[in-house]
Amino acid sequence: MRKLLVTAFLSLDGIMQAPGGADEDRDGGFEHGGWAVPHFDPQVLRLMTELTSGAGALLLGRRTYDIFAATWPLAAADDPIGAKLNGVRKYVASRTLDTVTWQNSTLLTGDVAGAVGKLKQGDGGEIQVHGSGNLIQTLIAHDLVDEFHLLVFPVLVGSGKRLFAEGTIPAGLELIDSTTSATGIVISRHARDGKPEYGAMGPETGNW
Repeated sequence: MRKLLVTAFLSLDGIMQAPGGADEDRDGGFEHGGWAVPHFDPQVLRLMTELTSGAGALLLGRRTYDIFAATWPLAAADDPIGAKLNGVRKYVASRTLDTVTWQNSTLLTGDVAGAVGKLKQGDGGEIQVHGSGNLIQTLIAHDLVDEFHLLVFPVLVGSGKRLFAEGTIPAGLELIDSTTSATGIVISRHARDGKPEYGAMGPETGNW
């Protein structure tokens, strides 16, 4: 069974829309694109390089695929992230694309959740999802995500697309590891851990 890992850049108030540039995603009139860029530092780049190196395949939504396919083939030959992304098998979930031309890309159409479920049953190592906010909502709603790798940036955006939007299935999570970058990015990895547990807090319960 292959593990499916979602990596997301989030603002402190949970927004994941357009972290990397002004024109990345203007849906809903979003005007804060690029909010993550000022906080990147060498430590974060090293961590992203290490994470990406473990990918057995990429699973991307149409918008993220378009951005990646236009930029990563231009990466220098010695760029480890570019080399990995260009060479790894890529699965693209889209209702509008007819073909995908980036090397080693396969188009997924129709029942995407069903297709991803079948991919997870096969061999080939970790399936990584980067960006792809709309696709992630489908994966969360169908309980297909095994781990979340979250980079929470010290900025409030106010509005926009959220990682855990309406339709999220309640779930327990186990913190695998966590660190903080010199620029204040909290980087954590969480694995699915069954259903959430509940309790009560207050002096009368002893949990105070």
